[in-house]
Amino acid sequence: MGRGGVHKDRSDGPERKCIATGEVQPRYGLIRFVAGPDGQVYPDVAAKLPGRGVYVAAERAALDKAVSKKLFARGFKAQVTVPADLADEVEKQIARRVVELLSLARKSGDAVAGYEKVKTWLDREEAQVLLQAVDGSGRGKSKLSTPHFGKYIGWLTADELGAAFGRQTVIHAALASGGLAKRVVEEAQRLRGLRETDDGGRGRTEG
Repeated sequence: MGRGGVHKDRSDGPERKCIATGEVQPRYGLIRFVAGPDGQVYPDVAAKLPGRGVYVAAERAALDKAVSKKLFARGFKAQVTVPADLADEVEKQIARRVVELLSLARKSGDAVAGYEKVKTWLDREEAQVLLQAVDGSGRGKSKLSTPHFGKYIGWLTADELGAAFGRQTVIHAALASGGLAKRVVEEAQRLRGLRETDDGGRGRTEG
């Protein structure tokens, strides 16, 4: 039960507090960190490593603040070593998770790539998520619309999407509802917070 006797909605899973912003939010919107036996801070993007964990919001500004203000030492209540490239390493690991999840979705038949296949899924209302490469042609991308009540992911590169689909590059992809779609969206949102991009994450509106 939260403040004022109001029950908190736990449908999004356990909540944790960010050491940089002080905000409490569902765990999927945060990055977990652990301190190794050597006292070095390591990102635990899968939240599976043993030991005490501290959490930082999946935003580059929050992570930069945690590093510059030495908030990890406060969170762990110990002297720790923080790698200078921590934010870049976290971004790299989460991008890898998104690509791996998309690859699993492709193998299970829940994801397709290529303009025509994606357009067909959108026309048949089989797609729940539209993905388009951030470095793809704006004109080409504008020809496809985000699914009605669906999601848009536009901050992966053509090379990253290509890796997920076993190709050199991919500009357009789509995910069906169910399956791994929810996990892909959650991980992609974490990546968006860590990645500097001009893309607004909206795509062209449905219809």
